[in-house]
Amino acid sequence: MSGPAATSVSRVVIDVVLPCLDEAAALPWVLARMPAGFRPVVADNGSTDGSRAVARRFGATVVRVPQRGYGAACHAGLVEAASEVVVVMDADASLNPADLPRLCAPVLDGSADLVLGRRRPESWRAWPPPARLANLLLTAAVRRQTGLALHDLGPVRVARRQPLLDLALTDRRFGYPLETVLAARAAGWRVRELPVVYRERIGRSKVTGSVSGYLRTVRDMRAVLTR
Repeated sequence: MSGPAATSVSRVVIDVVLPCLDEAAALPWVLARMPAGFRPVVADNGSTDGSRAVARRFGATVVRVPQRGYGAACHAGLVEAASEVVVVMDADASLNPADLPRLCAPVLDGSADLVLGRRRPESWRAWPPPARLANLLLTAAVRRQTGLALHDLGPVRVARRQPLLDLALTDRRFGYPLETVLAARAAGWRVRELPVVYRERIGRSKVTGSVSGYLRTVRDMRAVLTR
């Protein structure tokens, strides 16, 4: 990355919120690739595999989140963060932090209020067909409801921290990413989608790793759409 966008990123510190539940195997890969100027904040949601110790070993800020749920971890990480612009990104090594400067550039230069990563899977194992189908159906519903030309709910999201907190999101489970998009649209935000390479994650997924996890995620997101 070069030019004005790269310069603007290099001059600021951006906190990267990493919701985490038993990601000790994935965190070294993620944290070792964090670009200069990006500060990891690991929001630990009750890990029992040593994730907190791994995060601290790599210099990450760790916040313990007793309330279980993906949304609870995201919210606690945002509260802990201090930078003007923040990233919320999965901590499972499915996303490469090297993409973050490119994703942050539209928020930093003022051309977008919310940037979502659109997954480009490296293989079918990176994004199993049932999960991809569920995402397809949900984003179609979002397009009908909001008019936004979205194709993904965004495993990585970039926005300014205080406006994001001011959206007053209430979902503390897997509906959080969807609620983010819906609330941003209702607030008149400019939402942009950029492609990101999507790798096969390290470790077992809390969503696609089990039938119950997959069904729970779909249920949570449907509840947000209904509200």
